[in-house]
Amino acid sequence: MNNIARGIIAGLVATVVLSLLMMMKSAMGMMPQLDVIAMLAGMMGGIKALGWMAHFMVGMGYGLVFAFLHGKLPGPSVVQGIILGIIGWLVMMSMLMPMMGAGLFAVAMGMMAPVATFMLHVIFGGVLGWTYGKF
Repeated sequence: MNNIARGIIAGLVATVVLSLLMMMKSAMGMMPQLDVIAMLAGMMGGIKALGWMAHFMVGMGYGLVFAFLHGKLPGPSVVQGIILGIIGWLVMMSMLMPMMGAGLFAVAMGMMAPVATFMLHVIFGGVLGWTYGKF
């Protein structure tokens, strides 16, 4: 299997894991204002299915980026994935959250928003790197 296919599949697996964690967070009633799918959908006319599609496209895009960066970042695949996840978190917090009206580092959502999204990005990155490494 070539690196691009490995990256896309690893991105898909990591996105499924992330999505399950996001749904568990919602089911527990934790931080209902932090609904990334609804935020994405809101940017695309409010259609939730489009929000989910965008979410998975971004996840698979991470996989592609990881395929190109693999071996150029320090550490084993899992660590490289975590590094990419943290970079993605920084981009989300400094660019996307302000564009979605949540403010820099999502301050409008409270202090738990950056912490929760950081943890989710670290888990996503770890799963991405681990899955890529297993292929």
